[in-house]
Amino acid sequence: MGFADDHLIHLVDEGLGNNAYLVDLGDGRALTVDAGRDLRAVRIAAERHGLTLTVAFAADTHLHADFLSGAVQLAHDDGATVLASAAGHRAFPHQGLGDGDEVDLGGLTLRALATPGHTDEHLSFLLLDGARELGVFTGGSLIVGSAARTDLLGGDRAEELARAQYRSLRRLAELPDPVAVWPTHGAGSFCSAPAGAEHTTTIGDQRRSNQLLAAPDEDTFVRQLLGGLGSYPAYFARLAEANRRGPAVLGSAPGLATLTVPEVRRLLGEGAQVVDVRPVADFAAGHIPGVLAIPLRDQFATWLGWLLPDDVPLVFVTAPGQDLAELTWQALKIGYELLPGHLPMAAWTADGGEQERVELLTADRVADRPVLDVRQRAERGAGHIPGSVGIELGELPERTGEAPGGAVVHCGRGLRAMTAASVLQRAGHQDLAVLDGGPDDWAEATGRPLQQGT
Repeated sequence: MGFADDHLIHLVDEGLGNNAYLVDLGDGRALTVDAGRDLRAVRIAAERHGLTLTVAFAADTHLHADFLSGAVQLAHDDGATVLASAAGHRAFPHQGLGDGDEVDLGGLTLRALATPGHTDEHLSFLLLDGARELGVFTGGSLIVGSAARTDLLGGDRAEELARAQYRSLRRLAELPDPVAVWPTHGAGSFCSAPAGAEHTTTIGDQRRSNQLLAAPDEDTFVRQLLGGLGSYPAYFARLAEANRRGPAVLGSAPGLATLTVPEVRRLLGEGAQVVDVRPVADFAAGHIPGVLAIPLRDQFATWLGWLLPDDVPLVFVTAPGQDLAELTWQALKIGYELLPGHLPMAAWTADGGEQERVELLTADRVADRPVLDVRQRAERGAGHIPGSVGIELGELPERTGEAPGGAVVHCGRGLRAMTAASVLQRAGHQDLAVLDGGPDDWAEATGRPLQQGT
């Protein structure tokens, strides 16, 4: 058994494609690295491992853009010392660290390594047992098979930060081959991790397999990194500053009130927005006119943050049995605080409220109807229905006029497609349908090949 097996608990947020870490320091205290505001996984993991821990240190590798940090909450709840880059100028109590600074964890040592690129103030944290280098928490610098994106501070700085990322990766690659690499961003993250099942790696494995580390020179590295960047959620633009200021401390487990139809109508009149979180089939069968559909799932927070502002109250329309705590935490972890409550759809139906519908089609019924593909560009390039129009879901609210009339909307499984259909309905599109499945289902049903490229 190695150190990671005995003392390090790896926590994965599948929806955001991120990793956090809980390190048992062996004396009833723990270190967290890049823990998010939703600390349920930290507490549950400790309990499952039979640990009674106080989080003594909460380290953040950088000012996160895709989730609110849990460090301030851990300082409040556990008295944790927050460890973060001094260059981040955080507006709350923390121990500011610079390159080479070390923190005594009580038997283990955490050494800060300046690794700018993903952000200006990015640090990696090398964990040492005496002189032995156990592993390095790399945040958004070296990740499995790649490096995190460098355009979050604006496209005008993307190349400058890519060059900094080049130097940071090469600095990390100088560590010994056996050193474990514990990144924050993983597969599914819009911070630019490639597809794959592995969340952690080693320095040696990355030397052998990471194509960016294999780049022969800095210019080639920059071209490869910037050439692979896709779009990212709109909320990324505001969370880094929210993390610099420090998220509000939550006093208790948040709840979600049950609203009546008159209360929802009043909230709508006051500017609230309604999000229908029910499964795709439920929304298709009948929904409140003008609402946005975002089915509750692991990726719910991503699309909430991409498509809705954070400064208006949000009312959720729910189905029986949906996890209201999960729904609330998904919103809170990316900074959505104005949550007056939820409305069971059955209450709207019982009140005689008006409803709209969306046709849900199997692949064999698409026939010659126009098709709108709302997947990411990289997904579309890998294979799409010939003649289909491609508009990413994140861009659709500003491009509804480009969508073909009476379209069959599709993504990979129908979840994003139903969100897109609701966006189009709000813009006045009619006679819409959603493909129950994806392009592979269409190809199988029709016997026709998909088209490659964009």
